[in-house]
Amino acid sequence: MMNKPDFAIHSPALPKSSPVALWDVSAEDFPHEGTTLEKWKFLLKYAVLAPSSHNSQPWLFHIRGNEVELYADRTRSCHVVDPDDREMIISCGCALFHLRAAMAHFAYAGEIAILPDSNDPDLLARVRLGTDEEKSAEESILFYAIPKRRTNRQPFMQDPVPPSLLHALSDAARSENSWLEVIRTEEMRHSLAELIAEGDRRQWANKSFRLELAAWIHPNRGWARDGIPGYAQGIEDLISYAGPLVVRTFNMGEGQAAMDHELATGSPALVVLGTNNDTVLDWIHAGQALARVLLRARVEDVWASFLDQAIEVPDLRTRFATAMGSTSYPQACLRLGFSADVKPTPRRDVEEMLI
Repeated sequence: MMNKPDFAIHSPALPKSSPVALWDVSAEDFPHEGTTLEKWKFLLKYAVLAPSSHNSQPWLFHIRGNEVELYADRTRSCHVVDPDDREMIISCGCALFHLRAAMAHFAYAGEIAILPDSNDPDLLARVRLGTDEEKSAEESILFYAIPKRRTNRQPFMQDPVPPSLLHALSDAARSENSWLEVIRTEEMRHSLAELIAEGDRRQWANKSFRLELAAWIHPNRGWARDGIPGYAQGIEDLISYAGPLVVRTFNMGEGQAAMDHELATGSPALVVLGTNNDTVLDWIHAGQALARVLLRARVEDVWASFLDQAIEVPDLRTRFATAMGSTSYPQACLRLGFSADVKPTPRRDVEEMLI
């Protein structure tokens, strides 16, 4: 039996601040003299800034004294695009790495147990706060990149991504039990772009996919604290109100396929992150690797966005790996480059995610 309560606390008394206000968090406000509970709640402010599929934020936290437990929130699953909850678990892995980076910055040694209870598949990690230790300079650099990170869907400048950074990103993924391959040949890039475009066409032809996606799309000026506002896709305020209806009604697969094909072939760098196996444990590793890679890129002012369409369709995922000459499992495809800053997407308050 699962040992967690089957509900989360959703406080009706939460202040109606801007949905993006939670990005304005300052390390100077850390409650050094506060209680353990206050410290955990502050650290979790950084965890919840992690990326997630459709910005679904599919995580819950249970604070137990000196420990916090990370749970997958299956009520936020995207059953059509992610039927095995693979991307959901990866998203939770990203939140776990953000928490790790915050703890390391504030010099807490912390111990982490992954999948600590075989009888509770929702319990993904148990983290112990630990005691003060010397700060990690590398983790602090990544920590300060957390509020600067967001998915940037704009076209990128043609300035190349420094080879030294691409090498550092590969090392970052490797340190988290994953791999990151830079797509260097035009032939392979074109092959992967074709598969990404085919993924777009297949997904948009599926009405259930469009209905699910529409449920996560929100107007620019709404108060939703999750999902994808129109501005994140370059849509103006007035038009953004029609976004969900348009997505539900029209198959825009051909147009999306053409656009993503161009992004895949034209972006300064295209990289694929993956793992040697494809278990829940590997997905958690992949999430932590993904977060480390994204934050390391932001340290160098490099942005990223996802081109995961082919990886989300099972037979295309197999062909995607084959096109790379790999027998391993691709978990995410990213384009990297330089661009202007973009507004962050909304976040729910930590209090809403506490069990």
